[in-house]
Amino acid sequence: MLPLGLQVVFGLDAGISFAYGEDSTDKNSAEKDSAEKRQYENVKTRKRQSVGKNCANKLEAVQAVLGSETEPTDEQLNGIAHQLNEFMSGGCKASYEKSQVYNLLGFVYYSLGDYTKATASYQSMVAEPDVDGRQKIDTFYTLAQLHLMLEDYHSAAQQLEDWMAASAVAGTLVSNEGKVLLSQVYYQLDRNTEALKLVSAAIDSVERKGELPREHWWLLQKALYYEKNGARSKKKGDLKVVSILKQLITHYPKDTYWHQLGGIYGQMEEDDHRLASLDILYLDDALTKSHDLMSLAYLYLGAGVPYRAAQIIEEGINQGAIESTGKNLETLGSAWQQARETKKALVALEQAAQLSNEGSIWSRLAMGYLDIDDNAKAVQAARKALRKGHLKYPSYTRMTLGNALVNLYCFQDAAEVFRDAAKSQKSQKAANQWVAYVSGEAARRDRLIESGASITSCKLP
Repeated sequence: MLPLGLQVVFGLDAGISFAYGEDSTDKNSAEKDSAEKRQYENVKTRKRQSVGKNCANKLEAVQAVLGSETEPTDEQLNGIAHQLNEFMSGGCKASYEKSQVYNLLGFVYYSLGDYTKATASYQSMVAEPDVDGRQKIDTFYTLAQLHLMLEDYHSAAQQLEDWMAASAVAGTLVSNEGKVLLSQVYYQLDRNTEALKLVSAAIDSVERKGELPREHWWLLQKALYYEKNGARSKKKGDLKVVSILKQLITHYPKDTYWHQLGGIYGQMEEDDHRLASLDILYLDDALTKSHDLMSLAYLYLGAGVPYRAAQIIEEGINQGAIESTGKNLETLGSAWQQARETKKALVALEQAAQLSNEGSIWSRLAMGYLDIDDNAKAVQAARKALRKGHLKYPSYTRMTLGNALVNLYCFQDAAEVFRDAAKSQKSQKAANQWVAYVSGEAARRDRLIESGASITSCKLP
């Protein structure tokens, strides 16, 4: 498909006709001239240019090939390019005639994929003194598109600026598509303030008419607002990005926009909104990455809904979407513990403990065993946790170990563990109370044993 400017300038669908002189103008062309005169009433006028008969015959022969239903081959196009270059040295020497030859040359080179030569041809066209005013304006736009294809953004910007300036002089409205195109070019040149102004004007224009802006317009505007504000939370730019993403979700619904919305809410530290965004993706089976699923689970944990967090992690692990790492399994066990699902928690924590060298998992496991009164396993897990280390609060693990030992009637061992726990300020008071209790209980049991009483003795695992 031709770029917009090429479609307007060349007009293949309608065909090209060349005026041989003023006496050849019929009623239709007179009406066309009148319309053009009205369109360019603010432009300095001059006598309408025409193509001489000799040149016209040559160009119409070329047009017949280019405008045929059968698409010309590259060989034919190269032949036409050669002919057109020869026309300017014989038959098409006048400035206006040359402008028409350059116009056709630009199209031929474009069709061949030689954008550099196409650009040079159109630049020669607009440089001709007697080039048609309307064609010149349209060709600025074509040149901008060609420069974009060549990734020459500075030249593309210049051509679009010339196009806008010439359109203003001619009293022609600049299209919203043109504004957005220049906005895209400015974005490439890091002229973001100007880019944002243009794309916002285009969006506002169509919205005032009750029309829907194009998807890529909003995407460009979103990118510009985001870069303008960076990652700073709760700023106007962030709120504007949220607003744009909501528009995109409403009118061009895609999972990627929900992902982006959740990310912005995360930057703004609005976890409730982020949770809602991710949960919508989860319910739509669009949350498939381990990182995203675990993020949702953590959000549910933070919101005080551990059961839902555990369900998400367990389902993800069973389906292979979440990796069965020690950390993930520990989080699953912790979630089940918080949800008071101790047996489920123990299953997850036992698996996590086998995959990790961290004492924290064994400490959690010890607490779980103590909760279900499996004191022997609680003692084993707590001791292993203390040996492995990496515990944030070792005294808490010692308190768990001491309680399990008490339940096993190992009072002397428990007293020793509680004394160690009392060395930490965090558990000092409770540990000392336990020391007093088990010391007294141990002495009482010793007296009973001396009296011949039959008492259950310590049964260390």
